[in-house]
Amino acid sequence: MSAESAFSIHRTACPLDCPDSCSLDAHVTDGRLTKLDGNHRNPVTAGFICSKVRRYDRHVYGADRVPTPLRRIGGKGDGAFEPVPWDVALSEVAAQLRRVAEAHGGEAILPFSYGGSNGTWTQDTLDARLFRRLGASRLARTVCAAATTAAAVGLYGKMAGVSYEDYPEARLVVVWGANPSASGIHLVPFIREAVNRGAKLVVVDPRRTPLAKQADLHLALRPGTDLPLALALIHHLFETGGADREFLRRHASGAEELRSRARAWPIARTSEVCGVDGAAIESFAELYARESPAVIRCGWGQERNRNGGGATAAILALPAVAGKFGVRGGGYTASNSGAFPLGLESVINEPAPDTRILNMNRLGRQLLDPDTGIHALFVYNANPVATLPRQDLVQEGLAREDLFTVVFEQVMTDTARYADIVLPATTFLEHHDLRKAYGAYALQTVGPVIDPVGEARPNVAVFEALLEALDLTKPDDISAEALPGSLDRVDGLSEDQRRELVRDGQTKPAFGGRPIQMVDVRPQTVDGKIYLVPESLDGGGQLYRYLPDPATEEAPLTLLSPATRRTISSTLGQLGADSIPVELHRSDAEARGLRSGDRVRVWNGFGEVHCAVQVSDDLRPGVASLPKGMWCRQTESGNTGNTLVPDTYTDLGDGACFNDARVQIEGL
Repeated sequence: MSAESAFSIHRTACPLDCPDSCSLDAHVTDGRLTKLDGNHRNPVTAGFICSKVRRYDRHVYGADRVPTPLRRIGGKGDGAFEPVPWDVALSEVAAQLRRVAEAHGGEAILPFSYGGSNGTWTQDTLDARLFRRLGASRLARTVCAAATTAAAVGLYGKMAGVSYEDYPEARLVVVWGANPSASGIHLVPFIREAVNRGAKLVVVDPRRTPLAKQADLHLALRPGTDLPLALALIHHLFETGGADREFLRRHASGAEELRSRARAWPIARTSEVCGVDGAAIESFAELYARESPAVIRCGWGQERNRNGGGATAAILALPAVAGKFGVRGGGYTASNSGAFPLGLESVINEPAPDTRILNMNRLGRQLLDPDTGIHALFVYNANPVATLPRQDLVQEGLAREDLFTVVFEQVMTDTARYADIVLPATTFLEHHDLRKAYGAYALQTVGPVIDPVGEARPNVAVFEALLEALDLTKPDDISAEALPGSLDRVDGLSEDQRRELVRDGQTKPAFGGRPIQMVDVRPQTVDGKIYLVPESLDGGGQLYRYLPDPATEEAPLTLLSPATRRTISSTLGQLGADSIPVELHRSDAEARGLRSGDRVRVWNGFGEVHCAVQVSDDLRPGVASLPKGMWCRQTESGNTGNTLVPDTYTDLGDGACFNDARVQIEGL
């Protein structure tokens, strides 16, 4: 570094879609990001960060970054564009939105966003103001966590969970449907500390994850059978005296009804359905009954199928049935996002219209259905081609010449290639945000550390410009520039929390950072009780009803799409390998005469994907795996495993059923 170089370190935080929300130090030399590292402002993330974020400079400065507004000049999907000035791009977007609203009504406009990697300012503020005033359709954001959220809210009102720091207090740690080694890595050291202190570790997952390889007990169940396994544990607890009847009497309702429904799942039947040895199930049940404190890390893997909501509800019912609450390190951890109940209505400054709601998981069929009548699509904070079921239908819908599509994005994604107008967006290193973690207990400010690359603009600035272009502003609107200083307009923050955010860039929930469930935090239900069979979810006796495996003779293999250490959903996918293989268990590969490196066809009635195969011992037989968030260029056929995923709904919350994909694999 020369003497003339300007070097500085800036504190910020990671808002990407991970439970942990690392606090960061950004090293900047001569205005350019040169290094991202962790700091100790968030004590849970403890100064270390994942490899995904450590290489984030490749995302910021990479060749795929959208440098300027672009206008399509080729066919949809071809990726042929010409640069245009911002004023030209915004004028065209505003004119097209106005045209569609006048010709077809505001509901013909669909704003499509998910925002898992966005915080309070960059999702559902000025964007919500714009689309509410246009009378646009509303989007049900259900591609992830819909079933799990429905279950957690129904049983506990989304009660705050066991903190990472309290896992070492547990004598039994259960990791169910989660792989912290790939997503949420900061939980792993706390689990290891618990194990070093003598705790038992149980992992429930069809794959041999890194933690599963270290576990005292790994139950590699058939995908979609988490529900009967959890009910079998509940049945065993009630039948062997492991249920805490006094706790249930005082703090829960529906215990006898839950017990009645769990009777259908004795260990012998459960073993057959789950494909897990009965002795292992019994060992798990006895461990859970005996050990205390016991904590369950309930992830999202178990929700991604037709039984996902009931499975999550049954898993979350376990600590209530066994009386595991009331001690430090006892209970469960799911999403802790409810610890910061932030309200933004005064920031949005526009009441929500009573417009129709469209489920994002069926975007493809909605775009292709004339009766749905979508004539304009505005995509931001999302990459639907890479993340939604029935990728084939999504692409076909996006290819409609009569559909006006805007994609507001940082890099040229698979979705952006179908846009009429592409608008360049800033990354979290180039704008302000306010991000709450949903694993760790932290709410942190995110600040710009470098100037926007190219002509990128923040979300709030672009939506404000469109409000102005469409004459939809009001005198009392909070401006984009004033937004980061508008903490006083955010409901759910105390004065102390606001002061801490301004002073320290971080604050804790009102109850602090290490709650004991049923002592420091309680169910957020109407009467403060746990609803083990909540009427809001039961639908006339449907809760905990098991639907069998959808496999057929033609499509016998379950195709999973797990998270990996390379991407956050589809974010950073452009930085990965050009070719990603499908993993297949050794016995399934041998039955098909396949070896690692062979080219294969992965197919079902929806379509097919061509790629190499990787023989693996880390999957149970009958299971194949292609990662979530893949980009189309990472297979030979130019599509991904999402092509093979049905757009059916989970039993609760109308979520996505990625793990209900059933396929056949054969050599090419």
